[in-house]
Amino acid sequence: MLNYNDFKLYKAVSVKLIPITSPRFLPPESVVVMPDWQQIFGNANPLVFEIGCGVGDFAAQMARLHPHWNYLALDYYNKGCIKTCKRADKAGLDNLRVVRDEARSFMDRCIPPASLRAVVINCPDPWPKLRHRKRRLVNAEFVGYLAGFMQPGADLYFATDFVDYGLDVAGMMPDLTGFENVLAPDLFRHDLEGYPLSKYMLKFMAEGKRIYYVHYRTTPQTGGDHGGS
Repeated sequence: MLNYNDFKLYKAVSVKLIPITSPRFLPPESVVVMPDWQQIFGNANPLVFEIGCGVGDFAAQMARLHPHWNYLALDYYNKGCIKTCKRADKAGLDNLRVVRDEARSFMDRCIPPASLRAVVINCPDPWPKLRHRKRRLVNAEFVGYLAGFMQPGADLYFATDFVDYGLDVAGMMPDLTGFENVLAPDLFRHDLEGYPLSKYMLKFMAEGKRIYYVHYRTTPQTGGDHGGS
């Protein structure tokens, strides 16, 4: 939880950004402490969380495809949040909300344990240089952390165009407890039926690259413990 001084600093930094007036945007002051998600969305539908929504084209497609999901799209950058909100507003997607924040900080403050129906991570920064790969978002520790916020039977979707990243995550996941491979016997696939293609995925594919999809589901024993795998 943020203390008062941290919140004042956070608010001061936010003031310098281009204001986002969309009703689908959650302003920083509304996510300082645990929100009432049922009140925010106006229903008790399952909560789905996308980390790094970019310009929001994927989030808008997912919200449209799954109207029974409450879709929460997070990005660290204001420009991406603005574009995501514009897409959601234009499409009238009442089941989509947008938040600008850092993923771990936001989850610690605002996502209840064992509450997420799905987590989506598309094309995160691959940190291609070998000395930088420890900075990659998706690793065994982070997936174990995510598990504590996911319901039993919740889906984890990961996609990347970066070969080494895709192979790393695909090779790592079978060793983690609390997850089962939805794509078994394959560790990954290059196509995932029913999964929209984002602007960036289409760009990468036009360059001749292939997308690496990894899809796992939490087991009945998973959820509520943020302690790792």
